[in-house]
Amino acid sequence: QVQLVESGGGLVQAGGSLRLSCAASGRTFSSYTMGWFRQAPGKEREFVARISWSGGITVYVDSVKGRFTISRDNAKNAVYLQMNSLKPEDTAVYYCNAGGAASGYWGQGTQVTVSS
Repeated sequence: QVQLVESGGGLVQAGGSLRLSCAASGRTFSSYTMGWFRQAPGKEREFVARISWSGGITVYVDSVKGRFTISRDNAKNAVYLQMNSLKPEDTAVYYCNAGGAASGYWGQGTQVTVSS
């Protein structure tokens, strides 16, 4: 069982930066692939980035490559999403995920709003 709590969302101007954090509880955190997803108003939830249990492998959706960086600290049971050069189309609720979209665990989400 893993419980996830996101933080760090907010309102930022286009071109700005935000760093999202996801705090996880559970002794098995370090064994999970962790991911970030987002859901914009009127759209389905979409994959943003994921990181392997060791942090050695990261994958990003094309639209955020070169702008977002996912990282994790297994000693702190935390995963992060550094978001730079934000665009209005990045506006969404961002969700932390452990173990994959199909059968994993989800946080409650944190709102990111990028103004033009």
